[in-house]
Amino acid sequence: MRIIHHPGYDPHFGQQHVFPSVKFQMVRDRLLGDCIASESDLLRPDPASNDDLLLVHTPAWVDALTHGTLTHAQIVRLEVPYSQAMVRAFRLMAGGSILAAQLALEDGVAYNCGGGFHHAFPGHGEGFCAVNDVAVAIRTLQRSGRIARAMVIDCDVHHGNGTAAVFADDPSVLTISLHQFKNYPAVKPPSNVDVHLNNGTGDQDYASILRRVCERTIQDFAPQLLFYVAGADPYEEDQLGGLALTREGLAERDRVVISTARGLGVPVAITLAGGYAQQLEDTVAIHAATAKVAQACLR
Repeated sequence: MRIIHHPGYDPHFGQQHVFPSVKFQMVRDRLLGDCIASESDLLRPDPASNDDLLLVHTPAWVDALTHGTLTHAQIVRLEVPYSQAMVRAFRLMAGGSILAAQLALEDGVAYNCGGGFHHAFPGHGEGFCAVNDVAVAIRTLQRSGRIARAMVIDCDVHHGNGTAAVFADDPSVLTISLHQFKNYPAVKPPSNVDVHLNNGTGDQDYASILRRVCERTIQDFAPQLLFYVAGADPYEEDQLGGLALTREGLAERDRVVISTARGLGVPVAITLAGGYAQQLEDTVAIHAATAKVAQACLR
């Protein structure tokens, strides 16, 4: 399985920020250290171009990011410090998701060591997300004619509000979000399928619900590409989450999504999304385990 990573994924938010941007490099190193991937599996993406971003985002937002003209209110809403390194990181990870989608069509599964920034809207960013890389990747492949229909299964603990808004009323993209209901964001634009989970939902209930959703929707919609937003934050010890999945439960979640899609012949592009465990190593291990499950599903 091919892995996409770039050292520029880390915009160096610093240890005081709750978003552990260093995790992208740590996941890459963990995949190599655990022999889940080899150096020959690793690919570096090109940054997404303005033309790519403009398939999803407004000219005003792309221009503000490019030239550093965000207002104070926009930066507060974004919740990460503005810098050119930050903008480059989001462009690189969007390029990584484009490349992951292309490789998934070739190989069956591909894994981006970043991405999944599902709170980015066409005209603004929020919740640590400046560019909706998954939406950009889908629109880029649709533009090239490589796919017509895509699906997003978002298993981050937080609702994929930006992705839902981007693809609202678009029958070519089906969006699914399983998330803790009483959590960020307060306003949740409707996905095609929203599963509002109660606080403390654990392994067994989560897997049962996810299995039913996956089996029904993937088969009925028959996407040509599935983007899996594999957030690590449903973990029971996550600082920004309130679900109760164990590491074993999260691996089972990965198996349900990836094996169901692959069993139906649907290519899967994986992005990491959130993860804020009390111990950073837990977040890294969860993301690495997703790659291990994906690799097993290719055999």
